[in-house]
Amino acid sequence: MLWFDIFRFSFAALFIAVHCVMMAGLFRERRGDLRFTLPQPGLDRAGEGPKVSVIIPVRNEERRIEGLLESLALQDYPDAEYIFIDDCSTDRSPEILRRFAETKPEVRIITLAENTGVNKKQYALCRGTEAAAGSLLLFTDADCEVPSCWIRAMSARMSDPRTGLVIGPVFKKGGGTGFFQYYQCFDHAIRYLYLTGATGIGAASGGFGNNLIVRKAALDRIGGYGRVPPSPTEDAALVSMIRSGTDYKVYAAVKPDLWVRTRGEGSWKPLINQTLRWNNGGLFSPDPLTRLNFSFLMITISMGIIAIPFLPFIPGLWPLPAAVLLSMTMNTLACFGLFGAALPGPPVLALIQIVFTPAYFTFLTILGFCGVKADWKGVPVKN
Repeated sequence: MLWFDIFRFSFAALFIAVHCVMMAGLFRERRGDLRFTLPQPGLDRAGEGPKVSVIIPVRNEERRIEGLLESLALQDYPDAEYIFIDDCSTDRSPEILRRFAETKPEVRIITLAENTGVNKKQYALCRGTEAAAGSLLLFTDADCEVPSCWIRAMSARMSDPRTGLVIGPVFKKGGGTGFFQYYQCFDHAIRYLYLTGATGIGAASGGFGNNLIVRKAALDRIGGYGRVPPSPTEDAALVSMIRSGTDYKVYAAVKPDLWVRTRGEGSWKPLINQTLRWNNGGLFSPDPLTRLNFSFLMITISMGIIAIPFLPFIPGLWPLPAAVLLSMTMNTLACFGLFGAALPGPPVLALIQIVFTPAYFTFLTILGFCGVKADWKGVPVKN
């Protein structure tokens, strides 16, 4: 009985303590970013600011790319090039890209006749980074929309030469006010909350690859994008390598001047596939620190949720779910306070996430450890 008491209380206390430390990291990053003042547009003429290469992989995106192209056309940063990697598209994507290139001479299109990479997107990104002329490499996806000051905001965060990589938030565009729409928006926000907290304590281990900027010199220091080990989440693997393999700093930004929006999923099936890929990327990350941190969080959350139906029979298990629900309450309040403007629907829906989010994470964790794999655009992704 003594060992049981030690286990349940120490495990619960450790879990809450970890979340408190991550909250401290979150507010450290927030405080640093709030002090940042975005330079006014037009102060830097072409050739005077750092050259930025915006790298965008495209694979059969004819139905979703127009929003991105419209937002790129509005960018107020003069010294940027746009590199699109047409990754074996079989729809009208190449035609749409050619039309866009006719309106912007700084657009380059790389066409892949075949993709031999273990991670198809990672292979396409590698080809794009090899062709980039910029000292800063900025990544997004074809289904995103970016604010008009996006390039200026992200490149300005790299003004300190010791900064090697900056991650920015990505939020789903809500297509309604129902629970499903709210949850997929909340899921993006809560994940970025964790990423920011980990970054703030010096354990950066992930970031959204559709809003990420890296210094070319830092990428060269690790041997280039091609040296990033294959992973379901190549963006997280890149962040981990910059953090662990160089002396450059990694930061997370939170202000709305660089919020990127992406289209939401239409149903639970593609959302589960997407979030399972992200979850597996953390559980089976090639970076030991990422794998340890993420696995600890997911396993502890799962233990707390799985313990709930056993409480009538083993009441002494209560510290495990209590720790999970308390930590998730803390996370939800912080998430709503920082990113509430990105969440559709009434705030009361955020309260439901206190229980639903850890239950959903438990579901994904069980799938991952049972060997269930996600796919990316119909291509199975190896864990």
